[in-house]
Amino acid sequence: MKYFLPIAFILFFSCQNDHEDMIVQNVNWDTDESSNMNAQFATEESEEIDLFLSTHPDWSMISTGTGLRYMVYHKSESLDTAKVGNTVTVHFDISLLSGDVCYSSSENGPESFIVEKSDIESGLHEGVQFMCVGDKAKFIIPSHAAHGLVGDTEKIPPLSPVIYDIELLKIEL
Repeated sequence: MKYFLPIAFILFFSCQNDHEDMIVQNVNWDTDESSNMNAQFATEESEEIDLFLSTHPDWSMISTGTGLRYMVYHKSESLDTAKVGNTVTVHFDISLLSGDVCYSSSENGPESFIVEKSDIESGLHEGVQFMCVGDKAKFIIPSHAAHGLVGDTEKIPPLSPVIYDIELLKIEL
C-alpha cells in the first residue's frame, strides 16, 4: 500500500504529459470532397460492372440513368406492368459479381413488396417496373442503389453491386 500512492502519482502525471504532446489534426471534409469520392466510387464500380458484362456477351443489358442495368430474358404474354403503389410478388436469387449467391427466395418462398413504398433496394423498385407478370429478368444494381457503402452487414460486402435474377409472379393493385 505504501507504494500505491507514489506509483499512482507518477502514472497520473506521465499520462498528463503524453496528452499535452499529442497533436490534434482537424479534418476538413466538405461536400465537394464527399461528392468527388462518391463519383470516384461510382466510376470504378461502373467499370467493374462493364468488365463483368464483357465476360457475359449473351447478356444484352439496358442501362438506366441511375446505373441500373437490366434485361428481360423471358417475356410473358401479359401486358400487366408493375406501377408505383402496386404490391408485387417475386421469386429471386441475389448474387455478387463473383457469382456467390447471397440470398434466394427458394429458401423462404416468394416475397412481396409495395413498389416505391417499401424499404428495400431502390434499384429493385426501379427494375421491377420494367417487368410484366410472368417475366423473368436480370438486374445488375450498383451499390448506391442496392446496399450502399456498408453492404448489408451479413452476406453483401460494402460497395458491392448485386445481380438479381428475378421473376415477377403477381401484381396486386
